[in-house]
Amino acid sequence: MTPTALPVEELAPRTEDEVREHLAAGKLVEGLQHMSPEYLKGIRRILTVSADTELVSAPAYLRAAEHAPALNNFGSAVSIIQDELAHAHIGYRLLGDLGVDMNQLIYEREPAAFKYPYAFDVPLDSWTELVMANALYDQAGFVLLSDVHESSTFGPWKRALAKVDKEETFHLRHGRTWVKKLCADPEGRATVQAAADWMFILTLEWFGLPDARKKHGIQLEYGFKGMSNDELRQAWMAAVVPFLEEVGIDVPAHRDGDRWVIDCAFPRAFDEASKTWGEKIGWDEVLVRWKARGPMNETYVAKLQKGYRG
Repeated sequence: MTPTALPVEELAPRTEDEVREHLAAGKLVEGLQHMSPEYLKGIRRILTVSADTELVSAPAYLRAAEHAPALNNFGSAVSIIQDELAHAHIGYRLLGDLGVDMNQLIYEREPAAFKYPYAFDVPLDSWTELVMANALYDQAGFVLLSDVHESSTFGPWKRALAKVDKEETFHLRHGRTWVKKLCADPEGRATVQAAADWMFILTLEWFGLPDARKKHGIQLEYGFKGMSNDELRQAWMAAVVPFLEEVGIDVPAHRDGDRWVIDCAFPRAFDEASKTWGEKIGWDEVLVRWKARGPMNETYVAKLQKGYRG
């Protein structure tokens, strides 16, 4: 089901030229009164992806939190889940201000209509995989939202992300602290390595199509983001590869001058059942997998919509 949204033409009174003049003057967009139909359509899109990602991370993390080694560790995981739900609420609340029916958006969409990275459709089956998700997935989210926080021309979201950024650093610290702890002995390091073997490449996909396949013109021009997909991927590798190397985890990437190079075939075929990577494929085939969603999509969305649907 497509979420109900008031037509952009009825809500956004500015012309494209007026929006560009507004932004060129260094002013933020504070509401519908400052938006053109194109700006409104774009900000709705990026807010939906952000909110959906935060929302679906909650059941994904809760599933793995059941494997917490102690009750206080479970409590830490639940605190992270609480933060993710609060971050999702920020995005959905802003979408409500922009003419979108929030109840329908959250509770009445079909599972496949949710827009979030495919990585969350692959189950996290252990405590190790949960803390690796904090170290890898949350780092990806932090890179993306830090870029939006710095670059965004939409004032309400820019201000809200100051809080989100601070909370995401807790998630990253939780993940890295546990990864270091697990890697302190050979058995624990082996479990982390096994998780990294499938999760690292999956997170490389997080940032979307390569720049050669993706046009960012309006997104960059209107300040929906400041960096391209490949630049964001580079920023993520710069953050995670040195850390993983420090704790003795091998990943297929290395630094070459001022850039990070992926050392394996990419993109690749992925076996969801065994969580293993296969031969190199084209991005068109990756898009087919993304659009089909993964094994946990319906389960997670059903859990989120259960109270509403009865």
